Amino acid sequence: MFAEELHTDAFILLAAILFIMGVVSTKFSARLGVPSLVLFMLVGMIMGSDILGIVYFDNAALAQMVGIFALVIILFEGGLQTKWSSLRPVIMPSLSLATIGVLITSGTVAVAAKYILELGWLEAILFGAIVGSTDAAAVFAVLKGQNIKDRISTTLEAESGSNDPMAVFLTVAMIELITLPDANIFSLIGSFFIEMGLGLVVGFIAGKLAIKALNSINLDSSGLYPIFALAFALLTYGLTAFLHGSGLLAVYVLAIIIGNAEIVYRHSIFRFSEGFAWIMQILMFVILGLLVFPSELFTWDISWKSLLISAILIFIARPIAVYLSTIKMNYTHKEKIFLSWAGLKGSVPIVLATFPMLAHIEGSQLIFNVVFFVVLVSCLIQGATVTNLAEKLKLNGPQKVTPIHALELLSLGKTNKEIVGFEINSDSVLVGKKILDIPFPEGAIINVIIRKDQVVTPMGNTIIHSGDFLYLLTSKQNKPRLKQLLEEKRHEVYQEVNKSS
Repeated sequence: MFAEELHTDAFILLAAILFIMGVVSTKFSARLGVPSLVLFMLVGMIMGSDILGIVYFDNAALAQMVGIFALVIILFEGGLQTKWSSLRPVIMPSLSLATIGVLITSGTVAVAAKYILELGWLEAILFGAIVGSTDAAAVFAVLKGQNIKDRISTTLEAESGSNDPMAVFLTVAMIELITLPDANIFSLIGSFFIEMGLGLVVGFIAGKLAIKALNSINLDSSGLYPIFALAFALLTYGLTAFLHGSGLLAVYVLAIIIGNAEIVYRHSIFRFSEGFAWIMQILMFVILGLLVFPSELFTWDISWKSLLISAILIFIARPIAVYLSTIKMNYTHKEKIFLSWAGLKGSVPIVLATFPMLAHIEGSQLIFNVVFFVVLVSCLIQGATVTNLAEKLKLNGPQKVTPIHALELLSLGKTNKEIVGFEINSDSVLVGKKILDIPFPEGAIINVIIRKDQVVTPMGNTIIHSGDFLYLLTSKQNKPRLKQLLEEKRHEVYQEVNKSS
């Protein structure tokens, strides 16, 4: 059926089957205790030529392109969800893990690969560089919705979102040293700092421009705003890469800036990005699963070598990197154990493993197969036990509650009105107050209150309770004032009263 050419109708049918299997597998992943991304890869492997034989796929260049495109979307969605208040205290340890930590991990694994895989030193260091980084897609997927302490989860998310430049630099640098004997290591090091700097600068500028554009333009449909925001992510990556900077870092910085700003149709942008990120995650891991041939992967020679390298990576290289790169950064022993265990490998190492294949480096197929096996082991063992380990180490934070209700809104077109949602915490100044006593900005009204999954019709004498979820209609001009009122805490009011007295 797909031997020579994948016709349009057959391609659409296949895509539908793959997406349905991918979505359904997320339902079983929680019950089986297996991260969904592992099931996505298994779907690809099963559909491939070695098992069902439905699709024959060995195009490493296409897999690399899809993988990088998917990573842009995943990093964008992850950055949108990152709160600056949680990120700011962990910037230094995250950057230390993303740079020094990756170097230590890569170097330790390189020594193991040299003797276990019998590679040359340059090829062994290349292997270490490929598996040295923590994967953003895997970390975001495993930690999403889990009630792990913000400081720890944010450290991992920031590390995985910012360590791709180091992994890409090391991989490309080693490939150049292998293929171009006259390559200058010092110029390569200089280019790394230029790439990082360009990524930060372009990402910051693009983020500010995106906020201004989103809040200034009046589009006929609210559904266009998420696409507009996503277009900025793709533009940021493309422009930064064109300037020889780190496009992935730029996208992550852009997303953090947008996610922590006041933007119109915020809820729509977040939900669309989340859905699209899931689509790209399914597509990416299915394609990566198609790219591997189980008959070559699960041989005794590959299996025992990969398991040994995985053990060294998980139990030696990553812990050493965490403990050395977080010295004097106020992390407890339990927190360092968790950071060591949660250094998941995922799509980035597999995508990077296609680089040596495209450069026709000797032993590149062996490197790819072992990297894929290592990723499977990491996802199956570490990914499936992250939550349980957090509980045993007592690193759980407050339960993250996502409202199960939804409010579908019609597009407001070019009006200057917007509906915002806000959850009332126990320390809010509004708790216990009647609606008529709350000094809302002019024109701001409460449309509906969700209280313990029940809809409450707001009246003047309705009292606000802790845990209430409010949907409010306000003008775009008064939105900052409304937000300030909603976020006001009791202790802040008490301090103001003491100052005035």
